[in-house]
Amino acid sequence: EYEEKTGRAHRPLSPKQNVRKNLDFEPLSTTALILEDRPANLPAKPAEEAQKHRQQYEEMVVQAKKRELKEAQKRKKQLEERCKLEESIGNAVLTWNNEILPNWETMCCSRKVRELWWQGIPPSVRGKVWSLAIGNELNITHELYDICLARAKEKWRSLSTGGAEVECEDAGFSAADREASLELIKLDISRTFPNLCIFQQGGPYHDTLHSILGAYTCYRPDVGYVQGMSFIAAVLILNLDTADAFIAFSNLLNKPCQMAFFRVDHGLMLTYFAAFEVFFEENLPKLFAHFKKNNLTPDIYLIDWIFTLYSKSLPLDLACRVWDVFCRDGEEFLFRTALGILKLFEDILTKMDFIHIAQFLTKLPEDLPSEEFFTSIAAIQMQSRNKKWAQILAALQKDNREMEKGSPSLKR
Repeated sequence: EYEEKTGRAHRPLSPKQNVRKNLDFEPLSTTALILEDRPANLPAKPAEEAQKHRQQYEEMVVQAKKRELKEAQKRKKQLEERCKLEESIGNAVLTWNNEILPNWETMCCSRKVRELWWQGIPPSVRGKVWSLAIGNELNITHELYDICLARAKEKWRSLSTGGAEVECEDAGFSAADREASLELIKLDISRTFPNLCIFQQGGPYHDTLHSILGAYTCYRPDVGYVQGMSFIAAVLILNLDTADAFIAFSNLLNKPCQMAFFRVDHGLMLTYFAAFEVFFEENLPKLFAHFKKNNLTPDIYLIDWIFTLYSKSLPLDLACRVWDVFCRDGEEFLFRTALGILKLFEDILTKMDFIHIAQFLTKLPEDLPSEEFFTSIAAIQMQSRNKKWAQILAALQKDNREMEKGSPSLKR
């Protein structure tokens, strides 16, 4: 446009300029200009300078080729590892489907199955294994789920037609009627795995999660809905059909540890914390002393981990692997996992003060390497002075009962 205005003739592009124009990208200036001749109105490069630039250019090319080769080797290695993992998962699926699940009662406690369990249950059979491991001591049927869901829907209708005030007054968080907590469910669902965008309003699993939590509050009005339940139900929904997820959810929350926390049994919760500290001091004495020095008690970080079974604190795939072994080993593994986390970050935590430790453990790093994580958990010994977790817990519970009997004021 400038040439047209000034009347200057348009000069054709040189072959080199034409190639540059057709490039899909603009090369970096240093690389692009290093072999270029100087413009005609400037003195030509001395021979030594031109030689020096050529050597620098060749060195750049060599380095670039090395980087490309290194990246290609890295991609190749990643591909090989992925193929190896897929093959391993495929073989594991066959083993679970053809050998273990048809003979569950006889094989579930064998060494081979326990080792496979530790490696992680393949996603395609995970739900079935969880259901079998959790069991159905409550004898809940699909029909019972339908009845509880119908009752929950009735409650929702009464809330939406103006019965909310009555419900809330009647509830009072007492055992008489906890069903008013149905209203609280809506608020919590929106905060459940927000990054997945599948449980929020309009998402494919929103209604399913709403139904299971609502049905549970009608099945167990003495417990009602407690924050954290939505994460547990959501993980089960991702691995099981709706009614089966409800059965597993209800039986899981009926386990002693979960019931103690969700019913906020302070005495029993403190007993669990005390048992945890026994193994904390045994496995990580230096970090235990540091926590004591900073007055950092287990409730500050354990409550959130136990309430959600790590599904909120860990990446979902890692949380599911924790669930795998939790279904195998029971509540003990929840506290072993906590110690594994503390061991993994021991060096970092020992340099922090109260505030930074609490912040760190409340929001763990998102890029936790799974193998390092489980290696850290495996290094934790759940035995103190020849006593296992269950024995330590039972002894502490017995001590608490005796203290309460002997001290009326403490009992009150």
